[in-house]
Amino acid sequence: MTDIETTRRHDGSRDDISGAVDGSLRQDVSYLGSLLGRVLRESGGDELFQAVEDVRAAVIAAYEGADGASLDDAQRLVDALDQGLAEQVARAFTCYFHLSNLAEEHHRVRVLRRRGSEASAAGDSVSATLRQLTDEVGADEASKRLDALRFHPVLTAHPTEARRRAVASSIRRISDLMIDRDRLENDVAVAEAERRLLEEVDTLWRTSPIRTTRPTPLDEVRTAMSIFDQTLFEIVPQVYRLLDDRLLGDAAGREPAVAPAFMRLGTWIGGDRDGNPHVTAEVTRAAADIAAEHVLLGLHRATTRIGGTLTLDEAETPASAELVALAEAQRAMDADVASRIGVRSPHELHRRVLMFVAARIDATRREGAPLAYGHPDELLADLRVVQQSLRAAGAHRSANGDLQGLVWQVETFGFHLAELEVRQHSQVHRTALAELRAADPVAGGEQSTGGDAGTDTAPPARSEMTDEVLAVFRTIADLQKRYGVRAASRYIVSFTQSSADLANVYELAERAMGDEPAPVLDVIPLFETFADLEASTRILDEALQTEAVQKRLAATGRRLEVMLGYSDSSKDVGPVSATFALYAAQARIADWAAENDIELTLFHGRGGALGRGGGPANEAVLAQPPASVDGRFKITEQGEVIFAQYGNKTIAARHVEQMAAATLLASSPSNEQANATAATRFAEVASTMDVASREAFFGLVKADGFASWFAAVTPMEEVGLLALGSRPARRGLSVESLEDLRAIPWVFAWTQARINLAGWYGLGSALEAVGDLDLLREAYATWPLFSAMIKNVEMSLAKTDEHIAREYLALADRDDLAGRVLDEMARTRTWVLAVSGHGEVLDGRPVLSRAVRLRSPYVDALSLLQLRALRAIRVAGGGDPADADHRLLLLSVNGIAAGLQNTG
Repeated sequence: MTDIETTRRHDGSRDDISGAVDGSLRQDVSYLGSLLGRVLRESGGDELFQAVEDVRAAVIAAYEGADGASLDDAQRLVDALDQGLAEQVARAFTCYFHLSNLAEEHHRVRVLRRRGSEASAAGDSVSATLRQLTDEVGADEASKRLDALRFHPVLTAHPTEARRRAVASSIRRISDLMIDRDRLENDVAVAEAERRLLEEVDTLWRTSPIRTTRPTPLDEVRTAMSIFDQTLFEIVPQVYRLLDDRLLGDAAGREPAVAPAFMRLGTWIGGDRDGNPHVTAEVTRAAADIAAEHVLLGLHRATTRIGGTLTLDEAETPASAELVALAEAQRAMDADVASRIGVRSPHELHRRVLMFVAARIDATRREGAPLAYGHPDELLADLRVVQQSLRAAGAHRSANGDLQGLVWQVETFGFHLAELEVRQHSQVHRTALAELRAADPVAGGEQSTGGDAGTDTAPPARSEMTDEVLAVFRTIADLQKRYGVRAASRYIVSFTQSSADLANVYELAERAMGDEPAPVLDVIPLFETFADLEASTRILDEALQTEAVQKRLAATGRRLEVMLGYSDSSKDVGPVSATFALYAAQARIADWAAENDIELTLFHGRGGALGRGGGPANEAVLAQPPASVDGRFKITEQGEVIFAQYGNKTIAARHVEQMAAATLLASSPSNEQANATAATRFAEVASTMDVASREAFFGLVKADGFASWFAAVTPMEEVGLLALGSRPARRGLSVESLEDLRAIPWVFAWTQARINLAGWYGLGSALEAVGDLDLLREAYATWPLFSAMIKNVEMSLAKTDEHIAREYLALADRDDLAGRVLDEMARTRTWVLAVSGHGEVLDGRPVLSRAVRLRSPYVDALSLLQLRALRAIRVAGGGDPADADHRLLLLSVNGIAAGLQNTG
């Protein structure tokens, strides 16, 4: 398999792009494709290799419109393959996409390393942003804002990562070998590298892409931990160090670090129980313990390594009085440990103290009192004593080097690694409280479920659900005692519809603990639907009157967090209206916070796909309403996005810095003024677009029979058969309406059908309703929110294919609904191009445009295989989920997800 030399533009003309992609990337893709071709021939012989080549040639010809070739010709070829060969072809194209994705990541790293630390623009690097802030607000205010900076990604386990962990591991090994290959010059070594690459490509080919069992929540926790071990633990201090070097210049390393530890990591994995019966209190406890084990191991290894290098003789580097006192305190804790360490470094007190610190971290991991630290602040205090002693002795580089990196790691990760957040649906709390109040409507404590055998007054039996709700609060309390309050204090209430939904959590916590103190809780409302977004400030006003919220605000210095849901609001009113509703809600909540002297943090529940609020996150930060960011940005990182953004050290470091820079720049006077001016200037445009887009969206999704039609023209039901994640795909047993369906499969299914409706539907009608092209172009040039919307829709349209879409829409006999979709697709494309001034979508991002067009014909091959399977399944009336047609369909789902990348 090789890459495509020419592709067809959507206007039908050919576009020779053979020289448009970077030569080194083309070489990597071609090389990996040739290795796959060799593996296919070795594994399946000429028949498999030729079948893959025939399908590849047919879809390219159809895509280019060469010599009258059509999609029907390619479909007939695909339909003629026998079942086993069809499955192998699907797997071959899926492997090709995995290798192409790997090559693109490899090239991106190559470019980033080539670029190095050259000057970047504000909003792209923290140091450049700080320079602009200094010009706008002065040095003191800019420094103050830097110190308060917070970027807070929260890892979630939503099932948008279609790859098995075994497949991901195989890809990572191939990537490592490609990195090694770049460094080789010796012919013998190059030949050996190729042999090893062929071995790994063969392993990838022979590894089944379909999970046979659904992962458990703890499987998902361990997958996330691999990201921490491979990248985050190391790159976070590297990002801080890069900033510190830029800020201090030649003094870096000689002067104490000035870069703050601005990142905090959160996780829902093992804590998000909304709609997931597999997440229990025991799972939450285990998730926290697994995370703590990883970070404490990391801290122990780092401390041991750094301690081993501090071979500074006391004669040249005398210890401070504080360090001597710390050493004596350590000996008093455990003389045997102190003596063993002292034997190897009798005249190196800094080393002895730090090695004892390492022993204490290890005891903390093993819960070994009395050496165990009770809190991360105790560890930080010891590290700072060592630092100050080194500085006092003139060993500034030892104090400010790796030891400072360790300090940053403790400040960022603590003993818990990621702040574990619990999420539960408001209705679950209502039901649990109703049971408890029915059992004892007066007393505030948890009541017995039993009663005297001879009486008629026994309280009603408590359900398992309520017992589980109460157990969660006891688990939170235990985790706070073990790892500190920061480890688990946030409790998110899904579908918050009243202030009572927040008060209920505090009451349940009190009832769960009985006479014991309730855990410290920051109860966070999650506003998801359009109606809840509209009611958000009213609900927050009411919450301010409750005693529990007042007490918590007093304890935190009036800090409050509010979460906004992107997925359900988009599914509720369409992507355009949801964008405006979310912006308006943020603006109202920010104004409300200012009026009530609240330090607000808005938590953005964005998904990976464009239909769920995805797209370039740093651009989205800069498009937020004035005063809504204020130097703090919290965001979910979901599914495939976790691996895309954090799976590689170089890319992860770049992402963290970009997000931090955007967070800092978003609150600059110039950026806030641009957003405020645009919001006023284009308020009428927004109103017109909102009405028109919602009318178009409702006209489709509220049409009679829409839910069953949607299930027929997409692989929605079949996607539910994939063991993608631990959480069920729907809220009920069947999908009778959109309300029954979670946002993830809603987006995933439209993407699989190459329609991507969730990302663009209604925008064409909205732009047409405004009608004034000059005004819309002005908005595109000066209104960040509108510009980001248009750019995101361009990306969505680039991965949409009208010809393939028509085939999916023909799976059901509803020409009226299919016509609506196709008309809106054409309308949206026409208006988006007119507004952006581009001749074709993504013309403004040529590298991305060419990458998408290079992939499209190969995705077509998988779409045709999926259509073959879907038609057979529809004819059979569903059939057996274990049959060959379902297996082919699931194989194609994996391949299309790999080809399109941002799928759910």
